[in-house]
Amino acid sequence: MSSEESRFREYTPIFIMAGILLLVQLLALVLAMPMEANNMRAFENPESTSNSFYYIGIIVVFTLILLLAIKMDKKWIIQLFILFAVASTLYYGLYAFLSMLDISSNIGSSVSMISAVGMTAILYKIPEWYIIDIVGLIIGAAASSIFGISLAVLPAIILLVILAVYDAISVYKTKHMVSLAEGVMDLKLPILFVIPKKLNYSFREESFNSDDEDRGAFFMGLGDAVMPTILVVSANVFIEHSGIISYPALGGMIGTIIGFFALSVFIMKGKPQAGLPFLNSGVILGYFTGVVLSGAPIF
Repeated sequence: MSSEESRFREYTPIFIMAGILLLVQLLALVLAMPMEANNMRAFENPESTSNSFYYIGIIVVFTLILLLAIKMDKKWIIQLFILFAVASTLYYGLYAFLSMLDISSNIGSSVSMISAVGMTAILYKIPEWYIIDIVGLIIGAAASSIFGISLAVLPAIILLVILAVYDAISVYKTKHMVSLAEGVMDLKLPILFVIPKKLNYSFREESFNSDDEDRGAFFMGLGDAVMPTILVVSANVFIEHSGIISYPALGGMIGTIIGFFALSVFIMKGKPQAGLPFLNSGVILGYFTGVVLSGAPIF
């Protein structure tokens, strides 16, 4: 194999990851309108900046519970909790999508419930990379959309700034996020996207005791796709515009991709990286660029 072909294969997963990130954002934008119509907001007042701190508090408490469960060797608690969250988020995402079709709410609710439970069961029984990625796309878009319509632009930016700092501290300083990731990876849950290096790769057979260099796939945390997308959805919902997408939201999407490619430079070195400092910075800078170009109000 020539060096050009080897380099192409090496970098292909990075471009696929960027495509997945973009797809999550596009799906989230599509789901935003039906979710608003069905009153799926997580917070009653989207303009309140206190929502950002409530969200941070939930993340911190959830992280502590997971770390405690890992320390006590009670990973079944993590698995049960995450599978419940997956089924719930799938339900909301599928219901929002079906609500755009000309069917009754009762039928839409029933179909969404059955589909969500069925997909979660398949995920539990056959946790292969393509199933994890499909489920991850749906729950990533649904979660992004729910919080995007629940947080106006200013609370969303505050949230992303705090999370970027928190992610950097938890990965580089305290390293508890690395411990958390290593503790739950073998549960084969849709908390990440999996991009195989080879087509015959099996996530179910992946050993997470090996070094990064020996692994057969690249991984991107689901949160790395969800968090910047919150601002993209918020910018499209709370800033008046004509057309399908606002310039600030479009700028945020472009900024996210630029931030991702900057992150990829460090990912290729094979060491754990805090993704949110790159991705959140990218989406925020892209948002402000879109504001300047369109003349829209900042918040």
